[in-house]
Amino acid sequence: MNELIYKGCKIPSELYYDIENQVWYKLEPDGTVRVGATDIGQTRAGRMVNVRIKPPGKHVPKGKPIASLESGKWTGPIPAVIEGQVVERNEALFDTPDLINDDPYGKGWIARLKPTNLEMDLKDLVTGEEAIRRMKEYIDREGVECKSS
Repeated sequence: MNELIYKGCKIPSELYYDIENQVWYKLEPDGTVRVGATDIGQTRAGRMVNVRIKPPGKHVPKGKPIASLESGKWTGPIPAVIEGQVVERNEALFDTPDLINDDPYGKGWIARLKPTNLEMDLKDLVTGEEAIRRMKEYIDREGVECKSS
């Protein structure tokens, strides 16, 4: 995984990002899309204590939550920019929700979706150099400092 580290925050360049909600999307070889919280998002939220994730088979409309996360200082949704059906959720998060904090782009992934209209939905996300530029702007604007692991 190619990544930039900026102010301690990891930004993998090959992922697609919803910058304002700090959610990442990874296109999988089987046509599904893996979803998770960014390093910046988990840093701002704090240590996760509870996770609720839509079950497999559930359709998630664009803009509606795939999951909700709870930390000691924050509770909020992980909204879907990519509409689709949940095909898998990360069951490990129910026992160890702070995997999101410890490994947001790896073991801390949240769910996998079978997209309904991937090509159209990807237009609402950024990737590559554009994503890195916008993530750096977000980090500076919000005053975020991540802890490198």
